[in-house]
Amino acid sequence: MPHPTIERMRHGIIVSCQPVPDGPTDSVAFVVGFALAARDGGAKGLRIQGAANVAAVCAACDLPVIALLKRDFDDYPVRITALLEDVAALADAGAPIIAVDATRRQRPVPVADLIAAIHARGRLAMADCADIGDAVAAQAAGADIIGTTMSGYTGGTVPRGPDLAFVRAAAALGLPVFAEGRFNTPELAGEAARAGAFAVVAGSAITRPENITTWYATAIAAATDARPVLALDIGGTKSSAALVAQGRIGERIVLPTPRTEGPARWLAAMAAATRGWGYTGVAAAVSGVVRDGMWSAVNPATLPVPEGFPLEAELRERFGVAASAVNDAQAAAWGEYRFGAGAGRDMAFVTVSSGVGGGLVLGGRLLRGRHGLGGHIGQIPFPGARLEDDASGFGIARNAGAADAAAALAQGGAAVEAGIAALARGLVTLQAIADPEVIVVGGGFGLAEGVLERLRAAVQDHPAALRPNLVPAALGADAGLIGVADLHGMDA
Repeated sequence: MPHPTIERMRHGIIVSCQPVPDGPTDSVAFVVGFALAARDGGAKGLRIQGAANVAAVCAACDLPVIALLKRDFDDYPVRITALLEDVAALADAGAPIIAVDATRRQRPVPVADLIAAIHARGRLAMADCADIGDAVAAQAAGADIIGTTMSGYTGGTVPRGPDLAFVRAAAALGLPVFAEGRFNTPELAGEAARAGAFAVVAGSAITRPENITTWYATAIAAATDARPVLALDIGGTKSSAALVAQGRIGERIVLPTPRTEGPARWLAAMAAATRGWGYTGVAAAVSGVVRDGMWSAVNPATLPVPEGFPLEAELRERFGVAASAVNDAQAAAWGEYRFGAGAGRDMAFVTVSSGVGGGLVLGGRLLRGRHGLGGHIGQIPFPGARLEDDASGFGIARNAGAADAAAALAQGGAAVEAGIAALARGLVTLQAIADPEVIVVGGGFGLAEGVLERLRAAVQDHPAALRPNLVPAALGADAGLIGVADLHGMDA
């Protein structure tokens, strides 16, 4: 049985009364007003930031208060109740529950020490977690409540929807789980309860009029403004440019990618070819790694790119609009997830063409990874080589002594069989690591006649639990264009 204070919030809505910092409602009086309005509307608890706000709300309202204190550090990414002095200030303010960032990131004070300090002051500890690993560690450290608060907020693209899979997994641990993070409609709150949430936390959808107004304004603008994004897909042999709006491609061109000319010349050619087109932004899907707007080759044999080419800055300068960029396979993964064969499920995308690339979308989030290589199975090392050395179109053609991958497939032989077998091992490895519901296979070689059937046969040699559900890409060569345009809209 949970502590009586926690039990009071069972199956309830907890309202996070945190105004936009420095906004027109960012004052103690407004926070107290929001808290009292939430109480009158049926809230069973409150989440309040800042010691002064906590003290005022605790004095004015008898609902349980989950307190936190945010501060920014130069050397640490955590922001929520990161110091022992923060715990002391919130306890002195009268809060019965204190929340801490419990993610496994670098921090000034260990999570276990913060939780111990909370308990030493006779308070309960809520662990704000990003994933099930955080939740397991927080439970071991003595947390009284697990919050899904940080899911989607520790790097990469913030998902549009909440992380219901995390709610289900955390609920299985046995502690009360407070679903928090993008549960911004009553319907989603109901979904969280059905997923096993003890209570649901909502904030921006209730106490941030600026955000709510923006959602309405953005929705109306999206429904009435058909101006597209200029999407670029720069690959090892050819590059495409297209106007993309709401997952649909309009005008497009295809240009060769002269390997010896370099990215500045490629972008100049695309800018010249699309001059006069109307668009609101430019988004590039490229072979290689994009990190902090800088582009580098992963395998120069696929596409030679100088280390740290300032891609996003070059795009802004040449096209004169807001710019974004991402790896082409990750862009295609997002395109297939949003508009193609992924159908909104946990999925991996593997493209087999000039190289072997990949992307992962898990829990509604594109995983780019620490170095921008999330899902890139082509770089998995096998004895004597990386996977794409033998399993890509380039690699198979080279090993077969053929002019290209199509010719190699037509003639058959040991090189083709070895490439298929290597690719099957890579897919099984990916399944073992990420265990997605489906692996979508694309790319010129991946979608060539008979290849998918041969891959399905090859994975049968592995244990049933490791055999991926392989399906063909639905968007074909357009997946990267559609995906990168949609990601640009999210990041804007």
